[in-house]
Amino acid sequence: MATFRYTGKTAKRQLVKGSIVAKNPLEAITLLRKQRIFGATLKEKKEKVKGPVPTGKDIVVFTRQFAVMINAGLPLVQALEILGSQCENKQLGQVVSIIKSEIEEGSTFTDALRKHPDVFDELYVNLVLAGETGGILDTILQRLSAFMEKAMKLRAKIKSAMTYPAIIVFVAVAVISILMVWVIPVFAKTFDDLGGTLPGLTQMVINFSHFMQTYWWMGVIVFFSFGWIFQRLYKVTNTRRVMDRFFLMLPLVGPLIRKAAVAKFTRTMGTLLESGVMILDALIITSKTSGNLIIEEAIMRARASIAEGSTIAEPLGKEGVFPSMVIHMIAVGESTGAVDAMLIKIADFYDDEVDLAVDAFTASLEPMLMMVLGVVIGTIVIAMYLPIFGMADAIG
Repeated sequence: MATFRYTGKTAKRQLVKGSIVAKNPLEAITLLRKQRIFGATLKEKKEKVKGPVPTGKDIVVFTRQFAVMINAGLPLVQALEILGSQCENKQLGQVVSIIKSEIEEGSTFTDALRKHPDVFDELYVNLVLAGETGGILDTILQRLSAFMEKAMKLRAKIKSAMTYPAIIVFVAVAVISILMVWVIPVFAKTFDDLGGTLPGLTQMVINFSHFMQTYWWMGVIVFFSFGWIFQRLYKVTNTRRVMDRFFLMLPLVGPLIRKAAVAKFTRTMGTLLESGVMILDALIITSKTSGNLIIEEAIMRARASIAEGSTIAEPLGKEGVFPSMVIHMIAVGESTGAVDAMLIKIADFYDDEVDLAVDAFTASLEPMLMMVLGVVIGTIVIAMYLPIFGMADAIG
């Protein structure tokens, strides 16, 4: 059953508003006419789902358990009823219960999933559609859960590559802030009591320390403003295109992004083709998972060529965003009629490549960050000791 908000008129032409519970809009109109309310416009009242947002792990567990139940012969509605009541994530449990109710009212499983894009993305829905159409829903769900587990591991690798440098930068900023706000003022007071002219470097550090003590709040505002502005600009297509191209050109970050994109593309594309999704539909879905607009647009341009009769490998090779080895292996897969299997093999290979890229990234970035931190702290220490060295020379 669903709840509909309505606006209509009585037989006396008086405007009335309210809500009514019915299986569908047609039944709602019929019930309103029985109440002598005519010309009603309806708007379905979406059921608010409470609780923490389901994580990727929650969806993977649900999908794997669902696949086991369907494979064991349980009816779809019964499997959903059991899973809805057993989900550890309350929001996911409520969503599953809503989906069960919609199926009982005549909706297909795919259509019911499509109404919850915040939980089940386009890739998930399209794979389920392929499973329903081909009568192999249990097999598709098993492939989907395996795919999602691989994707989660890939995201974890990328996240670990970014977390370590972020921690080092945070510690560096914290140490420098402590020196500037609490340590440097002690030296400044001592130098002020002694009198005399301070060296330029010392005076500059003291001035910066005074600025941080007085206007520290400006730093906080600038930091959060920069993050907000970056997010806003990144949503603008032209700006995002420039940023994503810049990211691909960076010495350490670029190779990592490119290899991660190849791993995502090949595994997603391979899983979709293996499940029976049409190649042109698969390319649209796959392009959105790349995480980089330059790569996404390259895939879509290749799709246009494929729609005109080209092979997969040829237009992708012309775009120049994927390594030649990947293009060559896709071409081999096409010639042997096993593109899906070849794409999965490429994805497995590039999962290992991402591991190596993450190790190279952290190994190269750590000494660079430590060197920068050492130079900054060393400069502060030298600046504070320059007046002391000057006084020692004067006494000598």
